Amino acid sequence: MVQCYIYRGAKGSSINHIYYKLLVQLEIDMLILKMRREGFVLLLSLLAIAPSLCVDAAVTLPPEDRPLIRHYYKKHNTCANVEEFVQHQVKIFWMQDKSITPKLVRLLYADCMTNGCDASILLDGPRSEKTAPQNSGLGGFVVIDKIKTVVEDRCQGAVSCADILNLATRDALHFAGAPSYPVFLGRRDGTESNAAWVDLPSPSISWEAALAYFQSKGLDVQDLATLLGAHTMGRTNCRYILDRLYNFNNTGKPDPTMKKSFLDEMRKQCPPRVKKGQSDPLVFLTPDYGPSYSFTNTYYARVLANESVLEIDQQLLFNDDTNQLTQEFASSFENFRKTFALSISRMGGLKVLTGNKGEIRRNCHFTNKNNPNGK
Repeated sequence: MVQCYIYRGAKGSSINHIYYKLLVQLEIDMLILKMRREGFVLLLSLLAIAPSLCVDAAVTLPPEDRPLIRHYYKKHNTCANVEEFVQHQVKIFWMQDKSITPKLVRLLYADCMTNGCDASILLDGPRSEKTAPQNSGLGGFVVIDKIKTVVEDRCQGAVSCADILNLATRDALHFAGAPSYPVFLGRRDGTESNAAWVDLPSPSISWEAALAYFQSKGLDVQDLATLLGAHTMGRTNCRYILDRLYNFNNTGKPDPTMKKSFLDEMRKQCPPRVKKGQSDPLVFLTPDYGPSYSFTNTYYARVLANESVLEIDQQLLFNDDTNQLTQEFASSFENFRKTFALSISRMGGLKVLTGNKGEIRRNCHFTNKNNPNGK
């Protein structure tokens, strides 16, 4: 039986037609991919006409977003133009520094996958989430700070840091080549942040462990394979791949899945030991497009060619579902773009605070109670 969806932000508040069409198409594309993996080829033609057949159903995209609605601040008349304010500031930063895209994506991931999308990653403190070892090297804070300042000047005490982070990430991704997916709004900010909560996995884990981690957060195998595609941008420190290059699984040999020419290239950039006083080198996750920080599907072609920098990326080939998704996304950039929009929207809806929970911080670095400036 084919399910059909019309997406609504909250009961009685439908999203506009453009976003409706996008979200329906995203869901249909996701179902098509799933059915290809499961062998339901004959249903593809039916799925193609699904939007015209299913006009009465109403569910939320994603399910975790039920408390969130489209154009929350406009509908509540608290900051009608917040999305335009955010987009303008992100564009200014992005024109000067394209690397803000992977920085913001990583910042959003670190926030949502730890304690839900409550902007707790932004809070300062001696034992806050940003001090955890897994969050070493996080960036993008200055972008959020600037946007918050601008928004507070126009709509004081109205817009949460959590919503700003989600909007800013969407806009930076769009400027880099991703679709401008709809962001459901209405998140409130958390009032606690604890480094002990951070359970972000190592980039050297197996696909089984990675999938178990994603499932523990409420995401699935398609979200795993899709969100890892963000590794088409950004860089990593050599320390995270030295085991693959020189001592894989304590064998004293490199990872046998690595293409020989790629192994030689990585060894040149990441020697087994750095000289005294030298910092840990950084390498692009996709060397061909990395320096441009473009959102492409090149990542998946490199996985298929055994040219992944991180072990978790290469692990996508070792599971039937993730292998087929890798092949699908490598051959179709549009399928990747649409499915990425759906998966990052799902991640952005994890364990959100709404209603009377949390607060609207005046400064993203401090709870209102602990704000040293009192505002």
